[in-house]
Amino acid sequence: MAAPSNGTGNSTHQFVQPPWRVALWSVAYSLVLAVALAGNLVVIWIILAHKRMRTVTNYFLLNLAFSDAAMAAFNTLVNFVYAAHGEWYFGDSYCRFHNFFPVAAVFASIYSMTAISVDRYMAIIHPLKPRLSATATKVVILCVWVLAVVLAFPLCYYSTTKKISQRTLCFVAWPKRSSDSFTYHIIVTVLVYLLPLLVMAVTYTIVGIKLWGGEIPGDTSGNYHEQLRAKRKVVKMMIVVVLTFAFCWLPYHVYFIVTGVDKRLSKWKYIQQIYLCVMWLAMSSTMYNPIIYCCLNSRFRSGFKRALRWCPFIHVSSYDELALRPTRSVPTRQSSMYTVTRLECGMLGGVTFEPTSLYRPGAGSASLRSAKTSRNSSLQNCDSIKEHFSPAELT
Repeated sequence: MAAPSNGTGNSTHQFVQPPWRVALWSVAYSLVLAVALAGNLVVIWIILAHKRMRTVTNYFLLNLAFSDAAMAAFNTLVNFVYAAHGEWYFGDSYCRFHNFFPVAAVFASIYSMTAISVDRYMAIIHPLKPRLSATATKVVILCVWVLAVVLAFPLCYYSTTKKISQRTLCFVAWPKRSSDSFTYHIIVTVLVYLLPLLVMAVTYTIVGIKLWGGEIPGDTSGNYHEQLRAKRKVVKMMIVVVLTFAFCWLPYHVYFIVTGVDKRLSKWKYIQQIYLCVMWLAMSSTMYNPIIYCCLNSRFRSGFKRALRWCPFIHVSSYDELALRPTRSVPTRQSSMYTVTRLECGMLGGVTFEPTSLYRPGAGSASLRSAKTSRNSSLQNCDSIKEHFSPAELT
């Protein structure tokens, strides 16, 4: 993913930019780096530091956050410096890593999203089938990274640096330069963009029809509607994440396909500015996910508030303190959600209702009224807890 070589062999080249433009691009790329690193590191902390957040979906979000943070840290500014100056300052070893790692990281990111879509599909469409365990989830993540390394390895193997007329260039020296580069970009576009987006489009379409197409006839229980709202919230959040990724990376893939078809475009006067725009948009995909989590998920929002509580304008409420704490919960067989059971609700009132007490000698209407009052109090306590720890936050 290094910038295309714009030089023609001269010691000076046509793509030298005025200082003010370099300064503007520097601010833009630095903003991506700062927001992506800070946001994704907070997401990683929220998931790892709080046992309640260690769910199957969140393990994949953890992998996604790690991929985005690593790519922002290792590639964003380096890409900008090379694209802006047209000269490689970072040595042969980093040239290989610089071309290799972004493809591997993007592969890991988008297939983490794909795994989430398949997990949501299984949980909602086939709720009685067994779900992924924590161990199985980690194995899937490991397999994703192994495949990512395999796909990106040719970039590492063929990358090299070369000094041309006092300028050092970093590029991929394919055996057949006229065709290998274009062929590889087509393969990457299919495997790292089109194929996973197609899978996610199919799974989320089916899930959307199930969740928004109609409700179970006759099922009007509060617990059913809470679960339905919970599933809808998570699916909405993940659809926004996927659409953001697709929007950010589409121009990047189109750029390399178009310039591969018509190589004369690489000499065009404005191609450097187009490349900087395309690369900025692609790199900016690393900073949006934490913002989306914070806006659309109350537990992640509470986590961000706790992480940023040192800011004077951040207020941490009592709900924010409790939202990430482990609670007594029983997993249901029909979904990945956790709800307070009726047995636990019955114990929350502090008074146990014993039906046999109504038939003891001397028991009358007063005993019945007392039992009803105790039961109503228990149910009110249960409702308040279910409202506070609503299953509306699946992740």
